[in-house]
Amino acid sequence: QAQLVESGGGLVQPGGSLRLACATSGFTWYYYTIGWFRQTPGKGREAVACISLADDATVFVDSVKGRFTLARDNAKSTVYLQMTGLKPEDTGLYYCATQYWRRAGTCPLVEYDYWGQGTQVTVAS
Repeated sequence: QAQLVESGGGLVQPGGSLRLACATSGFTWYYYTIGWFRQTPGKGREAVACISLADDATVFVDSVKGRFTLARDNAKSTVYLQMTGLKPEDTGLYYCATQYWRRAGTCPLVEYDYWGQGTQVTVAS
């Protein structure tokens, strides 16, 4: 069974940076995708980005394009969400998730099956 553990959250000032990590186990990386989501009281859960582990295809929602990037460490089975230029509206509980995915050139932002427990990101001065 897939397991995911997020880390790296914290309190950061507007304009600052954080790198979240999603450590994974229990599945064969090549056939899956990793998605990042965030949950806030006002908006509920929203997708942030995803990466296909087969071909590194990525998708970012408009609100984070140009500020967030994704990276992977195959040896550690870990995907990183690098967040820069953070804004107060980026505050939320960030989750990573995975699902089986074999389609090349893109990745989904919906219908994920396995989820981590989340890590809190707070952007405030």
